[in-house]
Amino acid sequence: MKKRATVICRRGKRILLVARESKWALPGGILKCGEDRLDAALRELKKETRLLGKSAKHLFDFCGKQKHHHVFSCEIPSSAKARPSNEISKCRWVHLDDISHLMTSGPITDIVKLMGQRRRK
Repeated sequence: MKKRATVICRRGKRILLVARESKWALPGGILKCGEDRLDAALRELKKETRLLGKSAKHLFDFCGKQKHHHVFSCEIPSSAKARPSNEISKCRWVHLDDISHLMTSGPITDIVKLMGQRRRK
């Protein structure tokens, strides 16, 4: 099972999603051999959105059918603008209530639900 660093960036009730083509996903990617999970999360966020994350924090792990997600939350300055980069074609801040209506890849909806449950505890 591939290990993936997955990043949740929040602004109020919105989170940042990225898309390669038509499916939306959380920023992130596969860990390089020997790479620290936190370093991978920040590297992928910058590579895909040109955002420099700060205060990243590990939230939880989530195992999907093909990938083991190491899920991090990351603070982004409110003035920072996400811009698609590398293999990403678009970035968008999406209201939490709207995510279930989007075409998303893999377990994105489950990860977002888990994030919300953990915030309420």
